[in-house]
Amino acid sequence: METTVHYKTLHEWKVMQRSMGLASLSLLTFKVYASPKKDSPNKNSVKVDEEKYFYTKPKVQSIVQWGIDNYEYLQNAPPGFFPRLGVIGFAGLVGLLFARGSKIKKLIYPPGFMGFAASVYYPQQAISFAQVSGELLYDWGLRGYIVIEDLWKNFQKPGNVKNPPGNK
Repeated sequence: METTVHYKTLHEWKVMQRSMGLASLSLLTFKVYASPKKDSPNKNSVKVDEEKYFYTKPKVQSIVQWGIDNYEYLQNAPPGFFPRLGVIGFAGLVGLLFARGSKIKKLIYPPGFMGFAASVYYPQQAISFAQVSGELLYDWGLRGYIVIEDLWKNFQKPGNVKNPPGNK
């Protein structure tokens, strides 16, 4: 009985984690630039026989299967799942209210509030998520430090300076 409960809470966590990522992507903005003039022939057009169907088919099938699995899970959700989901979603809306006026706040506050609310209901998964995220952030920071250190050393080499102080 205990292993099925752990599996259900782990699956609930995965469902919420995926939905938080998709909800965060909806807040992004980007520019779309116009295509070339109508007079010029389009040299970059893709013909039907040149499409990468065999690459996209497995990805589409996996997305469809993921949707079917989540639909079946939500049809037979454990007791208390939907109230928890409502509280976590409400926390995301509160995050949007606090994030008025700044795009960066809109990217940080809603997932942060939702993550905090989810950690109240799923503390074990939140701890493991924080450990993995902390390790990744440390690794990225270390890589960035190494890159900046290499750039600084290259900048300090003699001959890289355009106007040395002695040649005026």
